[in-house]
Amino acid sequence: MTATSPQRPRAKSTRERINDVREQARQHPGLDYLLLRLIIFSLIGIGVVMVFSSSMATSLTEDGGVWNQALRQTAMVIIGLGAFWLGLKVSPHTLRKFIPWLLALSILLLIAVLIPGIGTGREEVGSQSWIYIGPISLQPSELARITVGMFGASVLADKEHHSLKLSDPFMMYSLIAGLMFLLIVGQGDLGMALSFALVVVFTLFFAGVNRRVPIIIGILCALGLVAVFLIGGFRSHRFHTYFDALFGNISDTQGTGFQSYQGFLSLADGGFWGVGLGQSRAKWFYLPEAKNDFIFAIVGEELGLWGGALVIILFAALGYVGLRTATRAQNQYQSLLAATLTIGVVTQAFINIAYVVGLLPVTGIQLPMISAGGTAAIITIGSMGILCNVARHEPMQISAMQNFGRPLFDRLFFIGEPEPPAARKKSRGRHSQPQGARPRVRDERYGRPVTGSGRRYPRAEHRPRR
Repeated sequence: MTATSPQRPRAKSTRERINDVREQARQHPGLDYLLLRLIIFSLIGIGVVMVFSSSMATSLTEDGGVWNQALRQTAMVIIGLGAFWLGLKVSPHTLRKFIPWLLALSILLLIAVLIPGIGTGREEVGSQSWIYIGPISLQPSELARITVGMFGASVLADKEHHSLKLSDPFMMYSLIAGLMFLLIVGQGDLGMALSFALVVVFTLFFAGVNRRVPIIIGILCALGLVAVFLIGGFRSHRFHTYFDALFGNISDTQGTGFQSYQGFLSLADGGFWGVGLGQSRAKWFYLPEAKNDFIFAIVGEELGLWGGALVIILFAALGYVGLRTATRAQNQYQSLLAATLTIGVVTQAFINIAYVVGLLPVTGIQLPMISAGGTAAIITIGSMGILCNVARHEPMQISAMQNFGRPLFDRLFFIGEPEPPAARKKSRGRHSQPQGARPRVRDERYGRPVTGSGRRYPRAEHRPRR
């Protein structure tokens, strides 16, 4: 009688291993907060380096020094990092009180930029979208694109779309957003108007609007694009160049198609490995707006295919982690806030990269956190601080900080513990509940609060005694 040898455990398949990794990542309380900071700081670092490289020629001729424009951009990024820190310091609950004031300021600035004769408007690259006050310049549409998403998160949280009456929050939000959209169109900045409209549509979609509303908005936008194509002018020429590029033949390479053609040549020169950092030839007055709208072409030329792919992967990761943060937020207001801020940046990056590689007509939208720009850099980086703040306020992250303390990053920059929902609950009354919070029930088996999604997280008073 022979003894049977013990059977070896079955090896896990690749799919099972991937599911195990995903489950471990899902249960990690501070993963979203950590990944968002890594992604955002990586994009900011790439942007500073590429602005130093791409602005050399124009800085030498316009400012008399090779690094003047790059140093100015570095200063704007430092101010933006200050806004990032402020976005982490102010809790989403406190921020909600200031959102209507930010929206009112955005509308006033959008109106002011259209007023002639008082020094608040100036024609820039076919559009009048800047306010100049001495050496300071401001682009109101950048602020409007961020605040309209934040306003939607504030007024549409925990609301349902019932009717088309003006008293309905969804209709009120749509009318205010429509007014701001028309003001941006009046500036002649159709690229920013498109980015603004995408933020509004996604905000309504995430908030649960009737499906017919986004469809109607999409049809109106399509009709507007057709009208732009038929009316003529330089925007119509961009559409003609786009269709020529799709068929691989840009007819007017020295006229209307010059910028797109030079962008294609830059990407082609880069190949797989690139020509080397700082070695671009296109930036020496061959490619217009090399440090702004077409900086991705310089990335492709100097860093090659791997450099362009790295930028795309980082923005894709930002979109995934940002939306994941939205699904794990402690209430619907913070969920909508994270989703709209994420979509605002990711869609803008998609539009910019798409028109550089020829998938969309040229619109003049900057690549967020990478292109040179004062207002755009400060506002975008600051909005990413608010997104990271929502990640800090995830229920599991709050519990982890209560049990094990704040991360090193928070301690170094004097960022206190996030405010838990229970703190506001006690301040509003024993049996009251914070506005917009998910219903919380207690699991008697574990003695722990349970979120609306069913995920359990320990509170500080339940940590084991040592």
